[in-house]
Amino acid sequence: MEPGTFSFHTNIPVKNPEGDKTNVSVDIVILPLSANKGDFPLFIEAKSAGDFTNVNKRRKEEAQKMGQLKSSYGDAVNYGLFLNGYFDSGYLRYESAEGIDWVWEHRIDDLGLYGL
Repeated sequence: MEPGTFSFHTNIPVKNPEGDKTNVSVDIVILPLSANKGDFPLFIEAKSAGDFTNVNKRRKEEAQKMGQLKSSYGDAVNYGLFLNGYFDSGYLRYESAEGIDWVWEHRIDDLGLYGL
């Protein structure tokens, strides 16, 4: 990717836990304008929830995806969530413990903390 570019619903090649090659789909991939050649883009998952029940059933999906990205590309991977709706402290605590940060849709300017 060129600095300042982005893509939506992008398949990223990774290794699964068995070591086989597969793809994970990432909602948003952004390479900041300030990026240097060879820098990793920012990977963002967009999550929307109408209630607390669904998100707690699916919270492991993001951790698994981040684990696959990091095991394939190392700790340089920058992965976060863009949240809209109902996410309780249990969900946020779980994601935080996995090293995943988030930005709320009503605080979109916080994406600037990622260097965008």
